Amino acid sequence: MQILRRGDRGPAVADVHAALRSLGLLPVGASADGADQALESAEYDDATELAVRHFQQVRGLSVDGRVGEETYRALSEARWSLGDRLLRYDPERPMRGDDVTNLQERLLELGYDAGRADGILGPETEAGLRAFQRDYGLTSDGTCGPATMRALRQLGRKVTGGRPQLLRQSASFVESGPHLIGRRIVVDPGHGGDDTGFAAGETTEADLVFDLASRIEGRLAAAGATVYLTRGRSQGPALVERTAFANDARADLFISLHMDAHSSEHARGVASYYYGTGSGASSTVGEEFASLVRREVVARTGMLDLGSHPKTWELLRMTRMPAVRLDCGYLSHPVDRLLLLDARVRSAIAHAVLAAVQRLYLPAEADPPTGTFHLPTKV
Repeated sequence: MQILRRGDRGPAVADVHAALRSLGLLPVGASADGADQALESAEYDDATELAVRHFQQVRGLSVDGRVGEETYRALSEARWSLGDRLLRYDPERPMRGDDVTNLQERLLELGYDAGRADGILGPETEAGLRAFQRDYGLTSDGTCGPATMRALRQLGRKVTGGRPQLLRQSASFVESGPHLIGRRIVVDPGHGGDDTGFAAGETTEADLVFDLASRIEGRLAAAGATVYLTRGRSQGPALVERTAFANDARADLFISLHMDAHSSEHARGVASYYYGTGSGASSTVGEEFASLVRREVVARTGMLDLGSHPKTWELLRMTRMPAVRLDCGYLSHPVDRLLLLDARVRSAIAHAVLAAVQRLYLPAEADPPTGTFHLPTKV
């Protein structure tokens, strides 16, 4: 879809106004620029941009005040409340929305494994719903209708003392052992093809992250992991192809690599991102790995630490395994650029990723301090 921004007009803007009004972010019964405004003259003005920025921040999206495909989808999903419609699993077109998120969270609170609370009604959510229906004496058809809704409202929370999904994921990782042999890890070099990303002289972001991904691939493979790259040097698969590739590979971990750029001369440093809404629902192992890999990179390169942040980006949301995006620095900043153009620094980042992956599988008593783990490799 065409990206909507300040100054745009038309029915698409009116649709955004309607969504924002339904969420209480614009006055009810009036658009941002008049009560009886025609659809064709609906304007994307300052009030609209401010409301969109607020929505993006709350939803864990990139805050730019514009409505692209991801923000528009999130606005559409936010309109649904649990009970507004029948919910059932459709493998061809999975239902998405805030009502699905609420259903997943409710099932998790009751102790049923409904998968991650990501707002996508997949097979794990259906299995959790069927198990709940069986236990409560309902028809186990995997459809959340009026009878199931009444049962959900009547029951109190059963799981206490922590997030149920955290307990499941943590137990799964502890039981899987500390070794990397047989682990399937997908490394995603950002950009590629016609999308070169930011250019630093004759070198592009796409080239640099591919070089970095290749170094990471070698180190992880030497440690026994099975590693897949989502693209070749000259390829540029779409986002949906990257996530589908990782899902089809049944990966244990997904790492997306980027190098940032910004118009501000002060923007620099390393950040990491994991799936999370900022209000409780998150990928718990993804959150842990995002922190580990960021701190390892900072410790080994001396770059500025920008922290780890929850985001609902499709890249993190659609992957069925713990997924992290690592922004390794700003090519638009002179200091970061000099570091990232240095092959020795990229090798240090690759070793930091290896150390973070290994630490993710180590028990707490064997986990070394940040920046001290070294695993001999031939790369």
